[in-house]
Parts: sequence; structure tokens; C-alpha cells
Amino acid sequence: MAKTGKKQLRALWLQVHKWIGLSLAILIIPICLTGSVLVWHDWLDAKLEPQRHAALGPTSLPASAYEKAARANLQPGQALSELRFSKNGTPVVAIATKASERGVRPIRTSLWLDPRDASLIDRASGNSGAVQVMHVLHGSLMVPGWGRTIVGWVGAFMFVSCLTGIWLWWPLSGTITSGLSWKRRNTINANLHYMAGFWILIPLAMLSFTGAWISFPKVFGQVESRPAPSPANREQAMRARPLEAPAISVNAAVASAQPFATGALASIAWPTDQKAEWKIGFARQGGTAVVPVDDTTASAKPAPPPQPETIARTMRRWHDGTGMGPVWQIIIFVGGIIPALLSVTGIVIWWRARKPRQKARDYKRLIAEA
Repeated sequence: MAKTGKKQLRALWLQVHKWIGLSLAILIIPICLTGSVLVWHDWLDAKLEPQRHAALGPTSLPASAYEKAARANLQPGQALSELRFSKNGTPVVAIATKASERGVRPIRTSLWLDPRDASLIDRASGNSGAVQVMHVLHGSLMVPGWGRTIVGWVGAFMFVSCLTGIWLWWPLSGTITSGLSWKRRNTINANLHYMAGFWILIPLAMLSFTGAWISFPKVFGQVESRPAPSPANREQAMRARPLEAPAISVNAAVASAQPFATGALASIAWPTDQKAEWKIGFARQGGTAVVPVDDTTASAKPAPPPQPETIARTMRRWHDGTGMGPVWQIIIFVGGIIPALLSVTGIVIWWRARKPRQKARDYKRLIAEA
């Protein structure tokens, strides 16, 4: 009786596993493949857009020179919001924003400036370029509004698929080692599905769970010790517009922040209509130290001490491999390739199994009609 119950439960999990795979295959494949590629997004972007990553020389000019060059290349409606500097002599990146007509998130444009003379090297909108397109496809399937939620639910269902997959992989009879046998089934597709699914199970479950966490920050953020920003505050922050004519110059803001510098100048963020405060970033071990400078009084305060990494940030690093080393990144890369393989082999297995089932149904129908 217990054995019959186990078989019935196995049949139930088979249906759950099968229909998750079949229903979501068209979404799983692009999400997983783009995720694999994006593990090395910086390297890929450097190969596709080498002019943006070339080591040209030190940033020897004052910040106002890069500001002037960036403003000269702004398009109507754009406002300069940030400058980013590199210690490797690569181009200075200026970020321009423009209010969106359809939503709260502003449209961002990047301008790459030669660090030697501030001349314009390249420009691109925030959603252009092959790497950025893959980011958007991976994070939202290019669906405005609901895209991120859809991707989050795909991650949740993939996590369930991993749990049902290990149940279905576990041999009904024999030892666990018999489950590692290549010829568990009589077709290559079925054996590929069993073997690849088993060896990628833990990384895939991790990627699925962390992907869902990233997509639903409000839900999972409740486990954080520090409160997450409310949706209203996030929306308000996104609507902030950089001041086009601050009270003090960019050079004065940098000079005010200099006594609190922890390293080389890394970034400059302009004050906004919501908070008249410059944010001057300096290099610091473990991240950037941001020194706030009041735009009215030019007074600066020390950067806050480094904060412990949040659970949300940890989940994102586990998901995309940032700072996790080559071994982890290879695991994530393979963890994106194999689910696409599992989707294809699963569809083939289902399609081939339809024929004998259809013949059995036809036979029963003929018997009933006789």
C-alpha cells in the first residue's frame, strides 16, 4: 500500500514537473541563456565596444572640464546627473537623464569622454547595445511594467521544478548509485535529461531562488534587519531631477569633500530638486565612500562607515557571480546553459511519449464504439 502511495505521489510530481517545463520553456530558454552570457558582461562589453574601455591616460583635468564637455553634448531635455572616473585610465563616463513620458523611471544616456582632453568618444542610451539588451531581456523579458514580475514567477516555478526533479530522479528501486547510471532510459534525450538535471540541480535551485528574490524585493525584504525603502519613496527618488544650475561649482564641491577623501576620486553626483546635496565618491576598500556636500553652504561631512552587506546584495552576487571568483562564475554559466538543454530534451521526451498514448486512446475509443 505504501508503495502504491509512493507511485501515486511520484505520478503527481511528474505532472507538476512536466507542465512547468512545457508551459515555461519559451521563457526559461531566453532567461537562462542571457543569464549565462551576462556572467561576464564586462568582458563581453569590452569586446563589443572597445572604445569605451581603452586605457587612454589619467584624468588630469579638473572636474569642470568634463562637466563642460558633457553639457556641450547633451540633447534637449537632458540634464547632467553624474560623472564616473576610473583609476585605470579608461574614459570618464558622464550620465545624463531625461524625464520619461510614460513612467517614473528617467531615461538615462551615457557619454564616454577622453580622460586626457574631455573630447566625446561615444554615447549610448541606457537600453541600447547588445549587453544592455541582454540585461533587459534577462531581467524583464522586455515587457514593460509586468516583465520583472513575470521573470520572478518563472524563477519561483523553476525552483519548484528543481524540487520535483530530484524526487523524480531518485530511483524507485536500487541504490542511489543506480540513479547515476547513464542508461536509465532507452533514449539519449531521456538520459541527458536525467543526468544533466541531477548535476545542475543545486546551482539551478540557487539561481532560481535568488532570481525570485531579486524580482520580489518587497516580499523577501521583510527578512532584512534594516527596512527597505517604501514604493512611494523609491518612486519619488526616481522622479528626482538634477539641478542644472547648482549654487556651487563642481570644482568647489570636490574641494569641499577632499579633506574626507579615502582614495582617488571615483564619482560625482549632482544635487537634485529633492535634495540639494552633492555626493562625491572616493575609492575605498570594499566599495566607494560617498562624501555629502551641501550645495548651499558647501559644507561636507565624512562618508558613513561601510555597512554590512545586505541579504539582498548577497543574493544578487550569488545570482550574477560578481566578485565570486572564476569557479563560481563557471558554475553559474553552466547553470544557465543546462536549463535550456533540459527544456529542449523535456519537450522531445513529451512529444515522443504522445504517440503511444494517442494510440492507446484511439484503441480504447474503437473498442468503446464497437
